[in-house]
Amino acid sequence: MLRTTPFHSRIAPLNLAQNWRRWSGYLAASAYELHHDREYWAIRNSAALIDVSPLYKYTIEGPDAERLLDRVVTRDVTKCKLHQVFYTPWCDDDGKVMDDGTLTRLTPDSFRLTSAEPNLRWLQDNALGMDVSIRDISDDLAALALQGPNARRILHDAAKGAADDLRFFRLAKGEIAGVPVEITRTGYTGDLGYEIWTEPANAEALWDGLMESGESHRILPAGMLALDVARVEAGLVLIGVDYVPAHQAASRLPTNWDSGGRSSSTAHGSLDATRFAPRRSVGPNGSSEDSTSAGTLSRRFTEKSACPRSFPPRGGGPAYRYTAEIPRSGTRRAAAGRRCSRSTSRWRTFSPGTPRSGPTCAWRSPSSTTGRRPWHAWWIRSSSTPSVSGTTPNHPPQ
Repeated sequence: MLRTTPFHSRIAPLNLAQNWRRWSGYLAASAYELHHDREYWAIRNSAALIDVSPLYKYTIEGPDAERLLDRVVTRDVTKCKLHQVFYTPWCDDDGKVMDDGTLTRLTPDSFRLTSAEPNLRWLQDNALGMDVSIRDISDDLAALALQGPNARRILHDAAKGAADDLRFFRLAKGEIAGVPVEITRTGYTGDLGYEIWTEPANAEALWDGLMESGESHRILPAGMLALDVARVEAGLVLIGVDYVPAHQAASRLPTNWDSGGRSSSTAHGSLDATRFAPRRSVGPNGSSEDSTSAGTLSRRFTEKSACPRSFPPRGGGPAYRYTAEIPRSGTRRAAAGRRCSRSTSRWRTFSPGTPRSGPTCAWRSPSSTTGRRPWHAWWIRSSSTPSVSGTTPNHPPQ
């Protein structure tokens, strides 16, 4: 069943076209009128108010919060100042993009991360052994995007000048219509804009305050169609449209050879440990290897273990982990005590007779010591190949 955002009581009467869409389990307005032209031109010529509450939102708090995020995302989080916002993607251990979003430093040891898809599990897995607390606050925080050339004037009137001097990708606190809010100078339109964050109980008062202040500045509510046109014009990418996230792309798995035609087992530790360095995988003769050319990926499984209690299997059948000594390419590695990328196994259940396809695991390294061989884990099923390591594709090795 679709849920409604905290602003739905204000949005629904304005949606004359009743043009709705699904967004992360919420009901979101696609367009308020029969066509989205007026909403788009409001973004470009006056101001538009957009409900962006369905974004996934997480708080990461604790002494190791910076260390965790610096491990996960591609930006250098140590350079993120108080009340600064980073736009950043984050990658798997092969340096391939999983998702992207904004990262805000709320206090010295507290951050807020937004994303388009669920990432709680990935954050928790990478936080093993760290003194950090991770919470999903997607339902605990309402958000509006105020976008357009008149956005600053509207916010000046509504917030009594609290964000007048707010710089790009910075955060300020204030009040709008008597309710506390956080204001970030961010957006998804390429135009002058702000995003305003508050508790769900304050959502209606916030909407009313902004619409009242914006009436003289020709403010209009805008839906996802107008937002999509604006973000395409600005060259801003959208997950699932402009790129396929790594955990959904079968071609994400690395080959036996890293860049330069060298075996990863011998070149391990030679990559720059301070950044992601994804490179095209090539064969021993320098030729490109197509890891999916045969319609399947088959490797020698060397270990299996039951799914740990912290990740109980869902659905029918047991869950297994498969690990193989397959060197990886294009990843950050530990060197001289510097940061390195760490990833974790993904789990999926198997039932007899149930076909499964695509990668089911990310990579886990048993040690961060320079030169140690990494471990990879996956289960691949392809109808074109009858068996993997002597077992049928529909069943895990015994």
